[in-house]
Amino acid sequence: MKAFSGQAISWELREEIVEVELHREPCNEFGSESLSDFERLVAVLPELEQQARGVIIYSRLASGFSAGADLRETYYRTRQMDRREAVENIRQYLERTHQVMNAIDASPLTTIAAVHGVTFGGGLELALACDLIIADKSARFCFPELRLGLIPGFGGIPRLNRDLGNAAVRDLLLTGRSFNVAKAQQVGLVSQVVAEGQAVAVARATARQLRKFDPATTAAAKKFLKPIPYEELRREIEIFCQLFSQPAVEKGLRTFVESSDRQPYLPQG
Repeated sequence: MKAFSGQAISWELREEIVEVELHREPCNEFGSESLSDFERLVAVLPELEQQARGVIIYSRLASGFSAGADLRETYYRTRQMDRREAVENIRQYLERTHQVMNAIDASPLTTIAAVHGVTFGGGLELALACDLIIADKSARFCFPELRLGLIPGFGGIPRLNRDLGNAAVRDLLLTGRSFNVAKAQQVGLVSQVVAEGQAVAVARATARQLRKFDPATTAAAKKFLKPIPYEELRREIEIFCQLFSQPAVEKGLRTFVESSDRQPYLPQG
């Protein structure tokens, strides 16, 4: 399969690059539709890897790359369940999401996230699963989950620890504040900062450079440079599920759903 158009994402193999476009309004919230579409992508990745040299993931929405998990869907899906059933439902959802993120992380292809605007929560976690993050000057990065009594659940903490170390992880996680691109580049989160609206173009130019190198050598280098912290990822799911069972989370989700602000959990400024 060289092309696919889904409810939340689309992709096309073009000039040896798989371009994955996010297009779920209002800001690519990661819900069941997104997960199903991404599962279709990773199912055909082994086939695409025989024809492609890289992957670019980007958003066509002006609002940004992704605002993270679809919390409204989570609330409505679990509110009628008893606590044990709700936690099991969340565990299954997280395990499926981790399979997607791990497949992107482990792909022998070089993966590039071209981001702009809001790159928060699960959106940041998707970008972290990629090898390179190219950000335009409008991009902001944040983990707001503690405001809801949770931690990131899509692999964000282990991948940040692997890539940046504890200082940046603690800053993003414990303060809940956002990083602009200058701060993100300073701590090593992004590899390139470009003018607004240019992230995808620069990502495409970067991807063209991949043709200069032997794909087996690139894959071996990536595997050596970027080990996947599977044990820490499993622990993240356990901690998330423990926290999700607490009354504070239900209260936080209810407040979010009932708020007139479209994204009330996001930090201001």
